[in-house]
Amino acid sequence: MAFSPQSNTALLNKSAALAVALLLIAGCAQKVGTGASSDAKPAVAKVAADLVPLATLAPGVKQDMRYVTKHNFMGRPIAGYEAGVCWLSRPAAESLAGVQKELSSNGLALKVFDCYRPQAAVDDFVRWGRDMSDQLNKDMYYPRVPKSELFKRGYIAEKSGHSRASTVDMTLQVIDAKRASKLVRGPLADGIEVDMGTPFDMFDEQSHTDNPKQSPDVQHNRRWLRTLMQRNGWKNLPEEWWHYTLVSEPYPAQYFNVPVRSN
Repeated sequence: MAFSPQSNTALLNKSAALAVALLLIAGCAQKVGTGASSDAKPAVAKVAADLVPLATLAPGVKQDMRYVTKHNFMGRPIAGYEAGVCWLSRPAAESLAGVQKELSSNGLALKVFDCYRPQAAVDDFVRWGRDMSDQLNKDMYYPRVPKSELFKRGYIAEKSGHSRASTVDMTLQVIDAKRASKLVRGPLADGIEVDMGTPFDMFDEQSHTDNPKQSPDVQHNRRWLRTLMQRNGWKNLPEEWWHYTLVSEPYPAQYFNVPVRSN
């Protein structure tokens, strides 16, 4: 079909109007954002369309946000974290609310260590990874891996799924040991974390979800958590038992870079 100059002009005007409308929507949207790749910098968005604090939808989920504290592999607060709160895309937060509802009736709760991660934080990881003089927490977080190999082995990269706002690092916490004992194994007491074999952010093969050298109880607990999350639409990163991404994440190609704030 051929278009007249007038119809072309009208089409361009409509396209321009649509583009302006989309920009206005983005400008009015809520905060938060980040992500990165070892060979190319990602396109980074400074605002995200619809991110929400997890506590508003799933108050039963415990939050132990490590990167706003010194309790992490770098031993200091990470750039981009101005508050210790979990932000996620709305679909991810709604899904975790469903997971938590299922867990609460079984004496367990989710505990999250990291959620949305700004690109500024990922960039901070990269700078740290290239500084061979800073190995403050090697004994605790990467005792068997030379720091010079953290990039090669994939423990640090310039691109993170967390910056797409639908990835979480998590574990399970015991709320009622008697009920929880029907589902998970190992030492159980109210208030403690379920035994997963390694700490969060341990850069080691022992952290691989299906590591066969872990005890039968730990293997059971990791598989049980993975089955629970898969049933609710999440996929596990095989190298990290704690790392889950929503399969139907709403921003699969966007990386955000707005600081994590309390509001």
